[in-house]
Amino acid sequence: QVSWMRKRDLHILTSSIFTYTGDARFGVIHPETSDEWNLRIEYVQKRDAGIYECQVNTEPKINMAILLNVEATGWTAGVRSPTGAEDFSSSLCVQTGSGAHPASTMAALLIRVCALLVTAAQANIWGPEDVYVKKGSTISLTCSINVHSTPPGSVLWYHGASVVDFDSPRGGISLETEKTESGTTSKLLITKAALTDSGNYTCVPSNANAASVWVHVLNGEFALILRP
Repeated sequence: QVSWMRKRDLHILTSSIFTYTGDARFGVIHPETSDEWNLRIEYVQKRDAGIYECQVNTEPKINMAILLNVEATGWTAGVRSPTGAEDFSSSLCVQTGSGAHPASTMAALLIRVCALLVTAAQANIWGPEDVYVKKGSTISLTCSINVHSTPPGSVLWYHGASVVDFDSPRGGISLETEKTESGTTSKLLITKAALTDSGNYTCVPSNANAASVWVHVLNGEFALILRP
């Protein structure tokens, strides 16, 4: 029997195929007829950082600690093998060096059995990566954030390196943020688009990776636009 435990509070997250936490972001993945027992953490957040321990109910019991580091602009996962050696990887599926530290039969077993699967919290701007609008029309951008259990405290929009503010002298800017059980959406509207409104627009939630699009304001019926 394989179990996963969060070390900071000694909370048993999963045991066999069963999950013992009310946080739906956690779960165990065990493909049929396989020896793999993978702990899944969806929409990883800063508070998820720490050590997770995979335990195999043998005699004597064996375990392996995996250190997860969550950074402000993304995530990385650090793996500590049973021998104490460390291997850091930005791979989505972290599997303790894939046999890089076979110090013993037990260590090799854990390397094959236990893996940590992490999905980053991510913003997404609806539509294509390049948005084309005519001069004088309205720019409409909608950003969704896939964090359900803990909505972002704030969602900022940037035009280039500058924060988009509805109080700016430009005027004609509207920002609406809606938080529901299904997630968070933030909508940016810019009326009477001018050529100076062209450029990169970035949606920056307080607890997820940012997303960007390029807006091209066209002065005429047709234009060939090349990104800088």
